[in-house]
Amino acid sequence: MVRREPERFFDGDSLDPDEPVEISLVRVVERGRECFVLEHRIAYLDRAQTEPFVVPSDLATFRTDLASVPSFFAWLVPKSGVHLPAALVHDALVDPGTYDGPAIERLEADRVFRDAMGDLGTRFVRRWLMWTAVTLATVREGVGPHPALRRLAVFGTLAVIVVLGALATLDLLDLWDVLPWMGDADVARELLGGAAGAVVVPLVLAAAWGRLYVAGVIAGLALALLIHVTAVIVLLTACYELAERLLGWIDRDARDV
Repeated sequence: MVRREPERFFDGDSLDPDEPVEISLVRVVERGRECFVLEHRIAYLDRAQTEPFVVPSDLATFRTDLASVPSFFAWLVPKSGVHLPAALVHDALVDPGTYDGPAIERLEADRVFRDAMGDLGTRFVRRWLMWTAVTLATVREGVGPHPALRRLAVFGTLAVIVVLGALATLDLLDLWDVLPWMGDADVARELLGGAAGAVVVPLVLAAAWGRLYVAGVIAGLALALLIHVTAVIVLLTACYELAERLLGWIDRDARDV
């Protein structure tokens, strides 16, 4: 007889594990900012817990902006999708007093988020990237021991990777030969050396992240490999926002005439 894996997400009103979860959101705009409120409570039972986390459906208690993803990364990680219930649970877990269930630390809440995405069928690379992103947010918030040192280690290593990426680009364009692993070689060898550096450097620098080493490796590799794509998307996003503002002013002035 095959033992069925229990449903991890279920209805938070009945708290019946056999009652499927229903995600129904109400859009709310406050001071020009968009957020959402649940119409029905949702529950999630993590493997490390004996009782579920229950996310409330109360405007005064809980509201969400869905997955907190910058617009220029939406092509890689959308704000909504199969991972949405996990994102809602995580939003509640990182806001103490918001949810019903066992109290956990924020780094543990990030781990719950990653495992919950796995339970929902989120693809491997995407869920580990999203876990790394929320881990960075946790570090930025100064959670855990020695927060200043941890922020310095985490964001300092990422800054080093950005600088090395810029130098590698200059080296590839023969504008400044400064990186020893690229040198003054033909384009193919410089590309090979640059790719090797984009892998080895994050693996080494991530050691400064301590217990967050895996997140450091993922963040470093993603940054090193996507730095040029991200730069182009950020530039295009900035141009779009500028065009919207300029044309918005022109349109408003024309309608006022």
